[in-house]
Amino acid sequence: MNANLNADRLRRIWQVVGALLVALIVELSLTPHPIELPLDHGDKYEHVLAYAVLMLWWAQIVSGRLSRLGLAAGFVAMGIALEFAQRATGYRSFEIQDMEAGAAGVLLGWALAPPRSPSLIEFARTLLRWDARDARNSSAG
Repeated sequence: MNANLNADRLRRIWQVVGALLVALIVELSLTPHPIELPLDHGDKYEHVLAYAVLMLWWAQIVSGRLSRLGLAAGFVAMGIALEFAQRATGYRSFEIQDMEAGAAGVLLGWALAPPRSPSLIEFARTLLRWDARDARNSSAG
């Protein structure tokens, strides 16, 4: 019984930390002065990293493919909603590429979460398609 109480307490702590991660992403997405990586397309790396950590964290709590699919869909939807919220602020920009980077991060987090799955291959393919499209857009503009 004591082991179950400790497991439940630990699970609740993980859930609270996961909720704080969601809140942190919302805050960083809507702040007028975001943290910026000093790299070309640094904000895309930030999106990938943030959403990968978020998905990886929650995948440690939730097991089962359907449950993880629900998490992934929810986090992708959150990223999309935050882009629309950024547009509404008047001081942040709306970018489809940020939505894609967030979705790529969700896929990466899922792929890195135990048990490992073939989704890592799909993630690599997505990155290659994203990079090729980015190269075409850069040369056209």
